[in-house]
Amino acid sequence: MTPAALLTEAFSRVPATVGRALDGLSEDQLAARPAAGANTLAWLAWHIARGQDTQVADLAGSEQVWTADGWARRFGLPFPAEALGYGMSRDDVGRVRASADLLSGYLDAVTARTVAYLGTLTPEDLDAVVDDAWDPPVTAGVRLVSILDDCVQHAGQAGYVRGLLFCNR
Repeated sequence: MTPAALLTEAFSRVPATVGRALDGLSEDQLAARPAAGANTLAWLAWHIARGQDTQVADLAGSEQVWTADGWARRFGLPFPAEALGYGMSRDDVGRVRASADLLSGYLDAVTARTVAYLGTLTPEDLDAVVDDAWDPPVTAGVRLVSILDDCVQHAGQAGYVRGLLFCNR
């Protein structure tokens, strides 16, 4: 298995994990919080896709799926198009409201773009330095693992939030 194929397999698992957390829930349920100020399922799913979309588009030198494919318009969120969730206030987290289908659709589209990009990479491409502001400098491979790590952590949080809110009722 090539490194790119390994990354493809890993990124391809994220939508199913997130989908299980969202499955069958209404927009109101997706906007519920397990505790005051906690992240919602809607925000977590949106943030997973936005973070991946932003960072992979940067690596690929392409426009984000969010803007290129009209997802920003479909979501209609009250944020600038470049918002992706980092540093959002509790109130802003609560403003991310969307259906499970919309959230899953966007993540599926982002994952498809990610997989297409990964299919173009050679092992040498993964060794290319993409950020020399760090010591050691960050390579494309390290950045992709970082993006994947964020996605997996937030997907796990989404499953946990669903369990806290809806599994004991």
